[in-house]
Order: sequence, then structure tokens, then C-alpha cells
Amino acid sequence: MPEPLFRSRAGIWIESKPVQHAIVALIVINAVVLGLETDAGVMARIGPVLKLIDHLVLGVFVVEIGIKLFAFRLRFFSNPWNLFDFTVVAIALIPASGPLAVLRALRVLRVLRLISMVPRLRFVVEALLRAVPGIASIGALMLILFYVFAVMATGLFGAGFPEWFGSIGASMYTLFQIMTLESWSMGIVRPVMAEHPYAWVYFIPFILIATFTMLNLFIGIIVDTMQSMHSAEHTQDREQIEETVHTDTGEIGRQVRALRDEIRLLRAELGRERGGG
Repeated sequence: MPEPLFRSRAGIWIESKPVQHAIVALIVINAVVLGLETDAGVMARIGPVLKLIDHLVLGVFVVEIGIKLFAFRLRFFSNPWNLFDFTVVAIALIPASGPLAVLRALRVLRVLRLISMVPRLRFVVEALLRAVPGIASIGALMLILFYVFAVMATGLFGAGFPEWFGSIGASMYTLFQIMTLESWSMGIVRPVMAEHPYAWVYFIPFILIATFTMLNLFIGIIVDTMQSMHSAEHTQDREQIEETVHTDTGEIGRQVRALRDEIRLLRAELGRERGGG
């Protein structure tokens, strides 16, 4: 078999649904094994078995990456998800001893391969990445907001509550805790209000702006990005369908015209035969 044809068949086979489903199943099994390896009691009973399964699954992953490299060659590295899979599997091959042994803890990242293997998970991650510019803008706006409120809080409450508002850094951290609504009322605001009865005039607007407005903007940007990607996918699918229909229609038209030409020729021949008879 010629090498290009063999490479093509290897690529088709490794990307086929049965093989991909088997890889997904192995990733899930590997995730369970890695979780069980954290339990000392389980490792004392079946530790060697778990390590054997882990090595076998890793071997399959290495073979999978090897087949993809053979089939696609340099094109393999043009796909970001292939690069992600390659990096995750390469980290798992780091020796368990030596200066890089600490990176062995990162072998649990193999579980993240589920993201690259499941299309809907890839869609969500790609939407998050595309939303990064908008999220960064909202983050910058929130940083400015935190800075302004932190300066105000340090001036208003720093003398009475230096642990919470004694500096801009402490105030920003405290405001972050308030934004998450974690013990914000009984833990922070009410003690402050015991000395500053009108402190609610400061805290309530901050919560309304930071928690109920800014955080919802993050969600809105992500949802809008996902909807845009979904619409783009539908538009692309529709364009492909229209192109296919247009191509098929043109081909059918050509076949019909050819058939008509043949019928005319047959009629002409029949006419000549009758005339000659």
C-alpha cells in the first residue's frame, strides 16, 4: 500500500467515532484511577493494579498521539486541541524522580482531554476564549471601581477597622469578600455600622454595582459570545447546504440537457430512417 494512502487511512481511522468513543471511555477510566490513587487505603489493597491500568491507558494515549503525528505530520500541530493533547500526554511521561518529579502531579491534567474529545465541551471553552477581550474590559472597569471604593473605605473606616480597611490592599480584599456576599452583613457591615450608622449608604450601592451589575455583565458577555458562535455555525451549515443544493441542481440541469440532446438525436435518426424507408 502506498505510504500517502496508508497515512490517509490511519488518519481516518484514528478520527473515527468508535475510536474517539473508546478514547473518551479510557479518559474517564483514567480519571477514576487517578482519584483512587489518592486514597492510601485503596492503594494498600490494589495499588499495583491501579498503577498497571494507569500505565496501560497512558500507553494507549501515546499510541494515539503517535498515529496522529504519523497521519497528519506537521498539520497535527496546526490544531490547538492537538497541541493541548500532546502537552498533556507529554507531561504524564515525565520521570517520577529527579528535579522535574513535581510535575508528575500534573498528570491529572489528562482528565482535561475530555474537553478536546467532546464537541460541546470544546464549544464552551472556545466561547470562553473568544469572550476574553470583553471579560478583560469588564475586569478593568471592575478594578477601577474597586480602587475608587477602596480609597473611600480606607478614608472612612480605616481608623476604626484597620484589619479590614487599614490600607488600600486590605480594603480591596474586604470589598472582594463583600462582593461575593460571603459573611458580608454579619461579619463586616453590621460591625462597621455599629460605629458608623450610615455606612449602609456606602455598602449597599457597592453591592448593587459590583455584585448584581458587574458580575452579570461577565455572564452576559459569555452568553452573547456563545449565541454568536451558535448563529455562525448555523449560518455556515446553511451556506454549505445551499452550496451543495446549488451544485446538485446544476449537475441535474446538465444531465437533463444532455438527456434532451440525446432524445433529439434519437428522434432525428428515427425521422431519417422513416424518410429513407
